[in-house]
Amino acid sequence: MSDDPTTSDLVPLLEPRSIAVVGANDRPGSYADTVLRNLERAGFEGEIWGVNPRRDEVHGRPCVASVTDLPGPVDAVIVAIPAEGVPEVIAQAVAHGCGGAVVISAGFGEVPEGRGLERELRAAAGRLPVCGPNGNGIVAVSSRAPMWGDSVAPLEPGPVALISQSGNLAVNALGSRRGIRYHTVVSTGNQAAVEASHWLRAIGELDGVGSVAMFLEQDGSGADLAESLAVCAERGIGVAVLKVGESAAGARAASAHTGAVAGDQRVFRSLVEEAGGAWARDPHELLELARVLSEPRARPRRDGGLAILTCSGGDSSIAADEAARLGAELPELSVPTRELLDELLPSAATVGNPLDYTAMIWGDTDLLRRITVAVGDDPAVDHLLILYDHPQGLEAPAAAEWAAVRAGIVAGADETEAATLVASTLPDLIDDEASAELAQRGVPAVAGLRTALLCAQALRRPPGDPDRLRAIAAAARAAAAPPAPPVRVAGADGWLDEIDTKELLRSAGLPVPPGMAVASDDECALALEELGGPVVIKAASPRLRHKSEAGALRLGVETPEAARRGYGELVDAAGTDGRVLVERMLASGVELLVAARADAVVPALVIGLGGIWTEAFDDVAIVPLPAERVRVLRAIRSLRGAAALEGGRGTAPVDLGAVAEFATQVGSLLLDAGLDLIELNPVAVGRDGCVALDALARARDSAPR
Repeated sequence: MSDDPTTSDLVPLLEPRSIAVVGANDRPGSYADTVLRNLERAGFEGEIWGVNPRRDEVHGRPCVASVTDLPGPVDAVIVAIPAEGVPEVIAQAVAHGCGGAVVISAGFGEVPEGRGLERELRAAAGRLPVCGPNGNGIVAVSSRAPMWGDSVAPLEPGPVALISQSGNLAVNALGSRRGIRYHTVVSTGNQAAVEASHWLRAIGELDGVGSVAMFLEQDGSGADLAESLAVCAERGIGVAVLKVGESAAGARAASAHTGAVAGDQRVFRSLVEEAGGAWARDPHELLELARVLSEPRARPRRDGGLAILTCSGGDSSIAADEAARLGAELPELSVPTRELLDELLPSAATVGNPLDYTAMIWGDTDLLRRITVAVGDDPAVDHLLILYDHPQGLEAPAAAEWAAVRAGIVAGADETEAATLVASTLPDLIDDEASAELAQRGVPAVAGLRTALLCAQALRRPPGDPDRLRAIAAAARAAAAPPAPPVRVAGADGWLDEIDTKELLRSAGLPVPPGMAVASDDECALALEELGGPVVIKAASPRLRHKSEAGALRLGVETPEAARRGYGELVDAAGTDGRVLVERMLASGVELLVAARADAVVPALVIGLGGIWTEAFDDVAIVPLPAERVRVLRAIRSLRGAAALEGGRGTAPVDLGAVAEFATQVGSLLLDAGLDLIELNPVAVGRDGCVALDALARARDSAPR
């Protein structure tokens, strides 16, 4: 679209009151026939028109020859005709004042020969919202409007929305039996006119949405995504994301250490988690995370840990092992809680966390309620995970026992302040109706023990700060604009050499070693005398990314003769065009990577342990920009190797405050100087602060992105 779509732009497609199906027919298996049958089966109460010049009616619905022949504008135009005719239909919808279009037709940008048609479609649409092309459409459950290219059964509305770039993932989600009640499902297809982030914002502003699951194949606009996540944060809507694929930016950044350890996928994840969202690894996790995030009562309201309750000793041990693997805290129960449980539990039970209350009390509603309350009220516990498996095909007496267990769980959850989840041990040991019954009482049921523990961790993540997310959006928009003023570029591909990069650092007040640029062997010897030895001599070229591997530096040079010799060797070997940097050699201490990049989904600061071992350690923290000192300090302390900075194992602690301030200034420099990348590796840190020993940078492209 020419401008970002607003919620009001997309409402006609998300809550349609009138629909026209272009290509309407009654040929079984055709998209148009399927859409008409879906609408009839769901009981859509608004007007439905067919558009087909060869028919007067289809499925008992009136047909007109073209969109412009409709008696008035409709909210949603569903297009299911061959690709060549779609741009004209979209132009007719615009001229007729229709609300939006859903293009199920394929043959556009997903194939080389269709890219021109997709450009025509986009141009014809202008500001008309278009879902697709090459998508399955939209299922607006509350409006009973399944504008969907595959057969879909009538759905009971609920709080979970799904936005998917994969039509098949959305089809599978609608067809799975896991007790999820959907609010809206959007298959975005090629996103010719409306991105997934625009759908997220519009859905986030609708009533009745508790969470949104997003399956994404492309980054899209980071600024738009951050703005949409801000809307969800304001409204308390949980977001779960499954993201696949890497963008071209990651390939460019990979020529530096930063791209290897903080690629696009990691930056994208950092934005999602900054917004309080959950990161899924597969479709199963995505849907289960969305299920629990849709229930506000499932979020812990106190500062405590997780307790697991089960009727099986084996399940108890498995749960404990899984919790340890995932780093989920299972606090020890207090003495009063243990004493109370000793009174309530059978003698065969052993009090602990996880708690095996044994199958001897199975079906005892009141006892299970009291046990649940006892554990949930423990001062160290703010979250309960109760294991509950529901086999299929239960006979009436057994079904009554299972119902009694559910009644005990929800009664206990109602009485305790601890948030409560239910989980099956195996993903398929979950029942649709039983899950819906539990969800209606504020107790989400999760398919699978390991997934449930991941969900419990996601529920503990702090909510996103809307103001912070909008600041990230503003930085992303600025980074997408041409830089002003442009920095000096030494290389044709935008890379700066170390001499120019360190001059930028000095101008920003960032510490670098005393040094001089030299252009001859005599100047190199004079620089040694002026700086005082020993010195480091480095080849300076925009083509040099990794000096150690290229043999483009000489360490510990102490005599004029060695300086002259080193200069000549570097010029001959590294092809520097005579540009060489001589610096006083400083003690390295603990070495860090401090970098900032603006060419990912949003600008981000990257901090990690490293030096020459950066990629081997693969221990980095990523903070979307802008980032203030306190946030950066928290990120540094989250590193696995933070003990090396804080005085662990007998080492001297470094000045973490100075490191955080240094990194914060690097992030600001990236944004202020119009750069795509700054990489300082290593940064030597110690008790008295830090200094950038090596540096490279890449200027931002002059053209808007």
